[in-house]
Amino acid sequence: IAMELNRLRDLAVNGSLSEKDLVNPTFTISNIGSIGGTIMSPVILPPQVAIGAMGKIQRVPRFVSEDSMEVRESHVMNISWAGDHRVIDGATLGRFSNLW
Repeated sequence: IAMELNRLRDLAVNGSLSEKDLVNPTFTISNIGSIGGTIMSPVILPPQVAIGAMGKIQRVPRFVSEDSMEVRESHVMNISWAGDHRVIDGATLGRFSNLW
C-alpha cells in the first residue's frame, strides 16, 4: 500500500496522474472544511470501502483535564466517517480516527 501511495504521490507532484490512476478508489477523503463545512454525512460509492469528510478547524475552549476547571484554547477538526459494514466495522473506523 505504501509503495502504491508513493507512486501516486510522485505522479501527482509531476502532474502525470492518468484517468486509470483515479478510478475505482477504495477510500476517499473529502475536504469540506475548505468551504467552511464542519460535519457531513458522507456517502460511499462502490467500490469504495470508506469515506471521510474533514471539517474546518475551529478554535474552541476546552478544559485542561477532567479534574481541572482551567480552560484553554484548543483547535478541533471534526471528521465524519462512513464505511461499508460488509467490509469494515464502525469500531475500526473509530480507532483509525482516534489515531489521527
